Amino acid sequence: MPQLVLEIEHLHKTYGKQQVLQDLNLHIWPGEIYGLLGPNGAGKTTTINIIGNLVRADRGIVRIGGRLVSQSSKRLIGVSPQENLIYRGLSCRENLNFFASLYGLRGRQRSRRVWACLEAVSLRSRANTLAETLSGGMQRRLSMAISMIHQPKLLILDEPTTGLDIEARYEIWHLIRELQHQGITVLLTTHLLEEAERLCDRIGILKEGRILAEGTLSELCQWVPAAEVVTIQTTDEAAAIARAQTYGFTHRYYGGDLCFWLPSVLELREILQCFDGIPLVSISRQPVRLEHIYVEVTHSPPIQPGQIRGAILPGTAPNLPTRLDNPRK
Repeated sequence: MPQLVLEIEHLHKTYGKQQVLQDLNLHIWPGEIYGLLGPNGAGKTTTINIIGNLVRADRGIVRIGGRLVSQSSKRLIGVSPQENLIYRGLSCRENLNFFASLYGLRGRQRSRRVWACLEAVSLRSRANTLAETLSGGMQRRLSMAISMIHQPKLLILDEPTTGLDIEARYEIWHLIRELQHQGITVLLTTHLLEEAERLCDRIGILKEGRILAEGTLSELCQWVPAAEVVTIQTTDEAAAIARAQTYGFTHRYYGGDLCFWLPSVLELREILQCFDGIPLVSISRQPVRLEHIYVEVTHSPPIQPGQIRGAILPGTAPNLPTRLDNPRK
């Protein structure tokens, strides 16, 4: 069995009276893209800072490549933060040369790594271009190249596509997949659920300092026991909900839209028959998506002491309040 790249066991961290991490457990395997999701204040940044030895945990163990986190273990990780880590007045090659020197790379070894990283992020042709003249997507790629200059075991990408347009975002997604093909292990934090859905082999959903749910997308789908999700616009939501209950359809509001969990995939005419007599404005359908799972997990009741972390039993989901946000009036 391969050695874990990142191993976090029973991690706790408190700032004053605020408990930020509560018995956090996390494991990442070689070559994996692991997505760490969670609302603001869930503990993602604190976790990254502890992994990077910038913040000391109150209790718990963090190992990278089997080694306990320490000052020397910083060489085992590379971090590409939300704000691009670049010197705008230097060229791409000068940026990489500077950061390579900080890690003690010299001579031919440094030159090889600089060109290899430029190649990895498709910036070789821009080696002598000033960073400040690059597009936003290219600057983000340069920042990622800098985080890889010392060949870390774990690459941490913190919100890698924040603020980028759709074309630049697609470029970064393609780059992340290419890095994985090169054997690089990635810990990805993002608020873009589509990004996590497309890129990540496994996903952990963090809330109040705990991993509440973890697994592949298909495993996480157990939180939403439905074959598909149907969204309905109607002038009589109460009647639609009452009718759906007679068929055993669970209802939810996602972003103000009235949705129903269907236990099996139905033909459109069958769905229309279920709501016969209800004034429908529109109807749409989609498979269970990460956004549905994320809302279920993050709106679940807080875990109490002694409960099993991230317990997901086949065919079950937590008891949740029916209304997750205000419906559209």
